Amino acid sequence: DKAQDGDMGDYIRRVAAPQVQEILTQYGEFPAVLWWDTPCGMTKEYADQLLPLLRLKPGIIHNNRLGGGYGGDTETPEQYIPATGYPGGRDFEVCMTMNDTWGFKSYDHNWKSAETLLQNLIDIASKGGNYLLNVGPTAEGLIPEPSIERLKQVGAWMKANGEAIYGTSASPFKRLPWGRCTKKVKGDTTTLYLHVFNWPTERKLQVPGLKNQIQKAWLLSDKARKPLAISMDPQGQYVAVPAQAPDAIASVIVAQINGVPEVVPTPLLQDADGSVKLPATEANLHGGVQYESDHAKQCIGFWTNPEDHVDWDFRLAKPGKFVVVAETAAQGGGAVLTIGADGSQVRLNVPNTGDYTKFQKTEAGPLEIPAGTTKLIIKPVKEGWTPVNLRSVLLRPAN
Repeated sequence: DKAQDGDMGDYIRRVAAPQVQEILTQYGEFPAVLWWDTPCGMTKEYADQLLPLLRLKPGIIHNNRLGGGYGGDTETPEQYIPATGYPGGRDFEVCMTMNDTWGFKSYDHNWKSAETLLQNLIDIASKGGNYLLNVGPTAEGLIPEPSIERLKQVGAWMKANGEAIYGTSASPFKRLPWGRCTKKVKGDTTTLYLHVFNWPTERKLQVPGLKNQIQKAWLLSDKARKPLAISMDPQGQYVAVPAQAPDAIASVIVAQINGVPEVVPTPLLQDADGSVKLPATEANLHGGVQYESDHAKQCIGFWTNPEDHVDWDFRLAKPGKFVVVAETAAQGGGAVLTIGADGSQVRLNVPNTGDYTKFQKTEAGPLEIPAGTTKLIIKPVKEGWTPVNLRSVLLRPAN
């Protein structure tokens, strides 16, 4: 181990540090970003030989992968999109492959579709992040044809809709049933770009929870900016749209409002099959319990105190009895959760999955829930409580 330690220290001193210095001094205004990707054995002592070199390029951005306990300027989630971005609006850049390979493998044909790549880009932009999309060249330096095909499709969409991505900031909406939103602010005017993945069949798009009145709206693809009619009812505002979506993957509606967007949280709704999905990202957290955005978890965690609880607001159009399906992970046995809504309550015995990243679905119920807006509350049973990670709850009609 000492020999290896000495080898790494010698390498950083003789090779890595001089090369970083060269990169920061010999290329004019470049680089603007330094993307560290150091070995897992990187210590603070080693990192301290590299970090001071950044003074050679004032204002340079560097990521969180130097090691040694340094956080850098940006997060770099790999192969997943954070469900809610990062606390405090911290900048992030999702790095992702087009198939399953960072380099090139002739046998890796598991290509992401152009639809997935585009909707990933929009999803990331709606959370205030950047998309770092990898291509793996062949040994001859050629970009694989499937990558070229998909990049051309993404490029064509961006040529028509790039205004809704470049220079935008995160969505003011916590959720949108039909897609995503990005925004731009100029003076007292906020422009909302409504990226519609699921085009409404009833020819009107609901903008749920928006308190600001929409002043005008148009299709981004319509260069004439023909105004779309706006209507309102107690459920919210609606934008009249054509019968056919302008784009098969994601169509963009531009909506302008005055001032800062004010959005009232809206309850989750039933799916067409009568079920209600309650993901961890939509939960209201009470106490010290937290949402964990790590790729292996993406769940409610740090549930060490049995006094803490979580709940969701949702609305039922079709009341009845519902089986509760909870997706949990636990590293010990004995934990019990009470799950209740509108006076009806069930107990769920949490299985020991052996690891806090290994999730299992468990059924309990049924719960009798009336129509209208209600709250599902989950509380620990204090006796025998051990920490539990909770990823999602599904309410499934019992009959």
